[in-house]
Amino acid sequence: MRPSKVTLYEVGPRDGLQAEAEIVSAADKIALIDRLSQAGLKYIEAASFVSARWVPQMADAAEVLAGIAREHGVAYPVLTPNLQGYEAARDAGATTVAIFGAASETFSRKNINCSIAESLERFRFVTESATRDGVKVRGYVSCVVGCPYEGRITPDAVVPVVQKMLDMGCYEISLGDTIGVATPGDIRRLLDVVLKFVPAEKLALHCHDTYGQALANILTGLDYGISVFDASVGGLGGCPYAPGASGNVATEDVLYMLDRMGVETDVELDAIVETAWFISGVLGRPPRSKVACAMRPSGS
Repeated sequence: MRPSKVTLYEVGPRDGLQAEAEIVSAADKIALIDRLSQAGLKYIEAASFVSARWVPQMADAAEVLAGIAREHGVAYPVLTPNLQGYEAARDAGATTVAIFGAASETFSRKNINCSIAESLERFRFVTESATRDGVKVRGYVSCVVGCPYEGRITPDAVVPVVQKMLDMGCYEISLGDTIGVATPGDIRRLLDVVLKFVPAEKLALHCHDTYGQALANILTGLDYGISVFDASVGGLGGCPYAPGASGNVATEDVLYMLDRMGVETDVELDAIVETAWFISGVLGRPPRSKVACAMRPSGS
């Protein structure tokens, strides 16, 4: 049954910006996050506590968390790939963190330098510590349909990773079409299998728009009862570990579709469009979304 209300999980400040070559100042990141929270978004992934040597864009994660104006009822999750990153995030005031695994063995090794089994064991230290600290954990599973190294990924490879993350205590698992190769048929095949083992309310979809399929894939997820969708303001970002894969689905494109369908989100479209132009202006280029360009604010 198609949900009447959807949660948009904003990933632009983290997943979006970390793929940008130009370093964005902490002040601009803080301004971006504050604009997003004022627009009505309830989940805004704010930063990543990873090695600055590997992801220099995220070197100011603690500064960003300290500087944002935290709105009541808004969560500001951060990515924590290991226990060291988790402890740094916790000490910086994070109350929700995310772990990032993969359904592709090769992608896991190239992305986080370990096997899938090793990554899950590494994540267990994070989830155990988070449980003790009262911190919520979200799980990401990347390459749920295709991998830049292995090609097509079967749904049967996705299920055990999802189940193990849930068993560790993750409150939700985001299924990522990391390189944007999925079509609605792929999403149907994926969900036909995964939903045999995991309820829809425990799942989110993270769609990239590399081949222009993201909105169609999200609509397919809606028809399967999925009610949480990751999106990135202005279409920021892509996947730095997947050559040629660019373009998270734009928050404003998803929001426009949902609004016109009568699906509630509690997010203001005009404010998101203005925010897309703000951060794109910081980056010195127009937004990568059709809706932002069609609704361009005067003076932008």
